Amino acid sequence: MDIATQMIMFASVVEKGGFSAAARDLGLTPSAVSRQIGQLEDRLGTRLLNRSTRRISLTEVGRAFHARCAEVSQSVQDAENLVLNMVDHPQGTLKVAATVAFAKAQLLPLLPEFLAGNPDLKISLDATDRVIDLVEEQVDVAIRFTEQIDDSTVVSRKLATNRRVYVAAPSYVAKHGLPQTPDDLARHNCLRISTVEAWNTWTFDDSRGNMDACPRRLPIKGNFEANSADAIYYGVLAGVGIARLSTYLVNEALAQGRLVRVLPDYADETSDILAIYSNRRNLSPNVRAFIDYVAAKFGPEPPWESEQAA
Repeated sequence: MDIATQMIMFASVVEKGGFSAAARDLGLTPSAVSRQIGQLEDRLGTRLLNRSTRRISLTEVGRAFHARCAEVSQSVQDAENLVLNMVDHPQGTLKVAATVAFAKAQLLPLLPEFLAGNPDLKISLDATDRVIDLVEEQVDVAIRFTEQIDDSTVVSRKLATNRRVYVAAPSYVAKHGLPQTPDDLARHNCLRISTVEAWNTWTFDDSRGNMDACPRRLPIKGNFEANSADAIYYGVLAGVGIARLSTYLVNEALAQGRLVRVLPDYADETSDILAIYSNRRNLSPNVRAFIDYVAAKFGPEPPWESEQAA
């Protein structure tokens, strides 16, 4: 047994007035406690306690040593209480990462209610579409899409299906017309996202109930790309070209007529919106509270989908 543990045990023996009382407090047998105190005395090369059949008393060295042991015992107890208080409820700072478009369109509107319900918690938000390392950057939880996950060690929880549709501005359609089939996209200006190359291959499912049919994947080309779906969204609103964007981002503009569906028989549902974090074990109350909150808000049916249906 290490000396720090023996010092805490020695302080308990003195404060409880004997081996039996200390043993009950520590969940050990009196003989085990007596043996450890004997080993501590052997380690130090001096007697700390005078023992009789009825009582114990401190030697002069033991009295001086006990003062330091009591400090160690109290410091350990204070440290334990500090941690227990911190994990009792969400508090401190929660570092969250989310893609720019999702953070602006869906996450930020939820934060006032969440923070009001957790008054001791502060959120530090990193709105970015770049690749992040949860451990290296000390990110507690990130909201990402399936295509962005390349680390098999992270833990993920699905928040919603990321349904993507094909859209254009009425001004673009007036100039260039609408594609009638996915193959027609080769003759249109399609907007690309530079951060994740997989997002520039658009998927079209023509199976129509044919289980043996495989979805078609078409690489798209155009004269404009950006590093954020948020920038692509404003680009398509401006009439630059056709984009494949998530319904959480475009449903409002579709309802208002600022965008129109292109190839409306198709939608890509091969991606999920995920909350990811680095370790499932001993999940902090900060992370647990945040993930449970956003999962409840976004499921089982995302609000942007139900609003569009209404």
